[in-house]
Amino acid sequence: MQPLFEWLGHYWWLVFPLMGVAGAAAKRWEWAARRRHERRLETLRVKAQLKAAEFEARSVMSGPAPTGAHVVDTTASVAPSELLTRLFAEHDEITARWLDYELDVSKLIAYPAMSDGRQPLVAAFLRAKKTADALRPSSADAPVSDKQISDYLDAVGAYAVAFEVAEKDARRLRDSTFSEAERKRLERAQQLLKVAVDESATQAERNVAYKRVRDELDGLILLSDEAVEVLEKKVARELPAEPAAGE
Repeated sequence: MQPLFEWLGHYWWLVFPLMGVAGAAAKRWEWAARRRHERRLETLRVKAQLKAAEFEARSVMSGPAPTGAHVVDTTASVAPSELLTRLFAEHDEITARWLDYELDVSKLIAYPAMSDGRQPLVAAFLRAKKTADALRPSSADAPVSDKQISDYLDAVGAYAVAFEVAEKDARRLRDSTFSEAERKRLERAQQLLKVAVDESATQAERNVAYKRVRDELDGLILLSDEAVEVLEKKVARELPAEPAAGE
């Protein structure tokens, strides 16, 4: 170590240019990360516009989807109420697909990222959901302007794209963000869950399995109150009554 200290004593001034190089490298890394993020957001915006155009083309059926800036064609043969009805159906379908993850504990265990709002793509989906929900008219017959319909159409398009991107990423990640020990806990929870909802198991066996599922998931996956309620109803399902003797 002594030679190293002697060398540093003679060339201490090199610390300053080296710090400058390190600082420049850090700035370049930060700039590259910001550019990647901007490109990803731009891709999402383009996809959302295409999805909105697809919804309109499918709903209006009055020729090819518009190009450029998105505008609702108010001269189309389809009435605004019918267009809104179809958009409501698209909106509800996306929400139902999301709830399928939120309320199905088996899916939550298999794709935990889908319920993790800290994941950037899931957070983006939740923001898109909030926007679409806020822009949704109260009913198909509600008095709305062309701009309100156009904004809602675009919001549903962004909502659909955000869900598809988040779902694809969650299926790619699966349980890769967990440690080996945590993955084993998730695997045990998945196996115990099968017992907890097994109609051929006794109520006592289902109750024990359910408790162990909750123990295994504690600290790994946060179950919503709605997901717990759905699961508890499955666990508490009454077994078929045994036929009386002689029947």
